[in-house]
Amino acid sequence: MSSSEPPEDSGQDTHFGFRTVRAEEKAGMVRAVFDGVASSYDLMNDLMSVGVHRLWKAALIEKVRPRADMRLLDLGGGTGDIAFRFRAKGGGPVVVCDINREMLAVGRDRAIDQAMLGGIEWVCGDAEQLPFPDRSMDAVTIAFCLRNVTHIDRALAEARRVLRPGAAFYCLEFSQMVLPGLKELYDSYSFHVLPRLGQMVAGNREAYQYLVESIRRFPPQETLARQMSAAGLSQVSYRNLSGGIAALHVGWRL
Repeated sequence: MSSSEPPEDSGQDTHFGFRTVRAEEKAGMVRAVFDGVASSYDLMNDLMSVGVHRLWKAALIEKVRPRADMRLLDLGGGTGDIAFRFRAKGGGPVVVCDINREMLAVGRDRAIDQAMLGGIEWVCGDAEQLPFPDRSMDAVTIAFCLRNVTHIDRALAEARRVLRPGAAFYCLEFSQMVLPGLKELYDSYSFHVLPRLGQMVAGNREAYQYLVESIRRFPPQETLARQMSAAGLSQVSYRNLSGGIAALHVGWRL
């Protein structure tokens, strides 16, 4: 199947990369993917993006504007990248919520290595059914994870539910390139280089084949903005990063 013709969702089915699977099966399949790459996940991020993901995450943190009195919920941030950056910039307590225990274990180990022994809580939980009270968070972030959830609308609604009024949801995710003439080059790199890199570094070609396909299946910028609005978030905006390879969306709970 070509990258431009992924299957459509229907009924109780959803997508896992370019494959159509039962909706109830996807979470377990995603969990298995990240179980297999947890130990090399951060190294692979550096290699795949040639380090540019660090600039994207810096842009996210700059937009959040951390404060000592701000409690952050970071969804799908198991290895701690966003949490560590938020704390380093003066942010308050962070709850890292990830469905994958292996990724959380990597994050805890990194926290110990960096002597971050307080201020971060590690919770195994599902973004579609968050184990937190209504209006309990001062900000919610999700970086390179939303495309892995089974029902994006449910995850967006849950993010809004746990936000206090006047707080914002921030989504950093791979998106659709907007620079003319570079899409073919980007597709070639994604579909031919990244899976091979995954095999060489992580010993898992299939996981990175899925990750590439999941990026192509993710809604483009305007569609995601509409989905955020439909979930009850207000004043939704987005900023393209690196020509649309990634995009940073922001929506507020008013």
